[in-house]
Amino acid sequence: MFISNLDQSKTFVPLGIAVLAVSDTRTLATDTSGASLVDMAKTAGHTLIDRQVTTDDIAAIRAVVAPWLANREIDVVLTTGGTGFTPRDVTPEALEPWFEKKMEGFSVLFHQYSAAKIGTSTIQSRATAGLINQTLVFCLPGSRGACRDAWDGILVHQLDARLRPCNFIEILSKYSGAG
Repeated sequence: MFISNLDQSKTFVPLGIAVLAVSDTRTLATDTSGASLVDMAKTAGHTLIDRQVTTDDIAAIRAVVAPWLANREIDVVLTTGGTGFTPRDVTPEALEPWFEKKMEGFSVLFHQYSAAKIGTSTIQSRATAGLINQTLVFCLPGSRGACRDAWDGILVHQLDARLRPCNFIEILSKYSGAG
């Protein structure tokens, strides 16, 4: 179990977050996973810049995410859905080719947290993360439980500039020296 080590002498840095639900059946009104991510991010002190829903289609996913990657207000993109093994699950295919750096450890740690809750079924997720144009991108499964596991187990900590010994804010150039 991870124990958060926050340096209280540092200042919390609110990040700009965009949330994308990838689904052929959900709308903003029925997207409980995306709504959950928004609530958790806001509760942590971050700012929601945009939230959308798009279909399980590579071009559609990229059409939403590309402008977000160019928007300097957005530091983090969280996607939910499209990480499974059905033919329509294409979120990793849409975004991993754009990763300048792939965050291998995210997937490993996500699966460790997930396995504690759902056992071996975690292998059916292709959760992934990477860095694109100084924007952190996390592709999460479509279930609220998986989004909560990723947030509570990993993201709430790594998206906090006070976390020691290191956190992602330290690598984002516009926050170098934050706190």
